[in-house]
This record gives sequence, C-alpha cells and structure tokens, in this order.
Amino acid sequence: MTEDRGPAKKPPMRDVLAEAAFGLFMERGFERTTVDDIVARAGVGRRSFFRYFPSKEDAVFPDHERCLADMTAFLEAAGDDDPVETVCDAARLVLRMYAVNPEFSVQRYRLTREVPGLRTYELSVVRRYERTLAGYLERRAADAPDAALRAEVIAASVVAAHNNGLRSWLRSGGEGDAGAEVDRALELVRTVWGRAAERPAAAASEDEVIVMVAPKGAPMWRVVQRIESAFGGE
Repeated sequence: MTEDRGPAKKPPMRDVLAEAAFGLFMERGFERTTVDDIVARAGVGRRSFFRYFPSKEDAVFPDHERCLADMTAFLEAAGDDDPVETVCDAARLVLRMYAVNPEFSVQRYRLTREVPGLRTYELSVVRRYERTLAGYLERRAADAPDAALRAEVIAASVVAAHNNGLRSWLRSGGEGDAGAEVDRALELVRTVWGRAAERPAAAASEDEVIVMVAPKGAPMWRVVQRIESAFGGE
C-alpha cells in the first residue's frame, strides 16, 4: 500500500517568478521580455512580481540577496581568527551559491556578458559584497591608523581573486572543480595580506658599523653617493 503524502509543496513565489523570467530571457532575449510576459508565464499579477523584484535585472540575480545576508551573518559570528582568512571563507559562500546550480550559473554568466545593463547591475552587486567584507575588516582593525584604507584594499583583493577563479570556471562551462580555481586565487591574497605574511622587519643592530673607503681627494658628491649606496639608497 502506497503511503499518501499529500500534495507536493509549492515552490516559493520568488523562485517561480525567477524561473519564469530567466526562461523567457533565454528564449526571447532580455530586452524583448517584459514584466507582463513574466507574470503571464508565472500565472500571477504584476503586483506579485514587484513585491519580490524591483526590476527585471533583479530577477536575473534572485539569489544574491540571500547570499549577502548569509555573508553578513557569517562575519558577525566570526571569532578572533585571522580576519583575512575569515573574509576569504566568507567569499566562498558566493562560490557555493553559484556551484549549487552550474547550468543556471553558466547561462546567467553568458547572458550577463551579452547585456550591458546586466553587467552594470552585476558590478553593483559585487560592490555590495566588497563593502560588507571591508566593513568587517575595518571593525577588526579599528585602532589602526590606516584601518579604512587597509580594509578597502584587502576586500577588493579578495573579491578580485574570488571572481577571477569563479569566472574561469564559468567560462569553462561549469566543468571541473570551481572550488579549486577560487582557492588557488585566494591563496595569493592570504600570502600577501594574512597573518602568516606579517613579518616584523629585522631591527638593525646598534653596534652595526659600515666602513666606506674613498680615494684621497674624491669629490664630496662621490663620497655621499657611496654612502647612500651602502645604505641601499641606490
């Protein structure tokens, strides 16, 4: 006897609208698809669409809001580990979002390359991730005089490294290990900015003596030049 499990649970309306929108974008093109077309396919009214998406562009990137919220929560719960390691781990949340559905991610990447407006929108989304990472880094180094500058530079480096690995995977059609590509790129960031890269400069010994020999009668500018060279000035 087969157990009656009842009717299947309906997917969230946000997902229904996003699926309808993206299907039409792929069939007709982004510019030729209207909001009316989308809601007609989804079987809802225009009001329902704008309840979830302010624009057609937002429907192309329906998962970024949730991912940004997950990243924010992840950073808020982070402990006292290396902050650079932490933001690298936070960036991997974005990677996992893409890797969950490789086919969709690759199709979206190709569509975004074809539509300038979508590329501009995508850059604004990337900037939001970058600001979130920079805000965390700045809070972790609040006492440092260059905290804001350092935070911006490291966050930009993390985003650039992550996107380099991610786009390499997307250009391949979603083949291979996306995580390996991103990890390889993020390793460079950790090497440059992480705690392991922080090495105190070797202090010069107070007893260190430098002896410089110059020919008798050498002009003073030549003596000064040799002194500067001895101290690494040239």
